[in-house]
Amino acid sequence: MDTFCAMEGDTLVLNILGTPNASKDAIGKPLGAELRVSVTAVPVAGRATDHMVRFLAAKFGVGVHDITVVFGRFSIHKQMRIRAPKRLPAVVAKSLVRANPGAS
Repeated sequence: MDTFCAMEGDTLVLNILGTPNASKDAIGKPLGAELRVSVTAVPVAGRATDHMVRFLAAKFGVGVHDITVVFGRFSIHKQMRIRAPKRLPAVVAKSLVRANPGAS
């Protein structure tokens, strides 16, 4: 993947650079082939990743069960698969349009 996100059928694949123990939960800007995502949870026993999944589920309009952590549960470098997202944050939508300019 040349960018931080790509669609595979109805599933969004998202590469994430996580920041745990942040002052607020937020989706940031891309950094290379990863999207910065900050969460307030502490990085203990996967709690920050679990919190990130709940945060992203709300942002993408899906249930927690629709998000799979492919790798990086205990790392700041993660890949997640989001099945059939109902909403796309602006930074993700913009990247997908750039990656597929002919698709609408």
